[in-house]
Amino acid sequence: MKELNAIIHQPIRLRMMASLIALPPKEKVEFTYLRNLLKVTDGNMGAHLIKLEEAGYVKVEKTFVGRTPKSFIWVTNKGRSAFEDHVAVLNEILKAGEEK
Repeated sequence: MKELNAIIHQPIRLRMMASLIALPPKEKVEFTYLRNLLKVTDGNMGAHLIKLEEAGYVKVEKTFVGRTPKSFIWVTNKGRSAFEDHVAVLNEILKAGEEK
């Protein structure tokens, strides 16, 4: 059995990835939208995004809309694959528990 992905398995990052995976490929979401959806602070959100970005699972694009700074986030192909693998391991764990 494969192991759980330690980067994705952390609860906030798991919720973050699940939210991003629900989007069509390459669709972006704004930082504050995702932060509000997950009900986390800016700092907490930023710290978890850094971990996911360092792993190559998400991309963050910082830009300005007018004079307002905005950050847009999307999941990469590597991130989608890692999430799918993580979910497969979770399903294996659940299935093994049902068989007992």
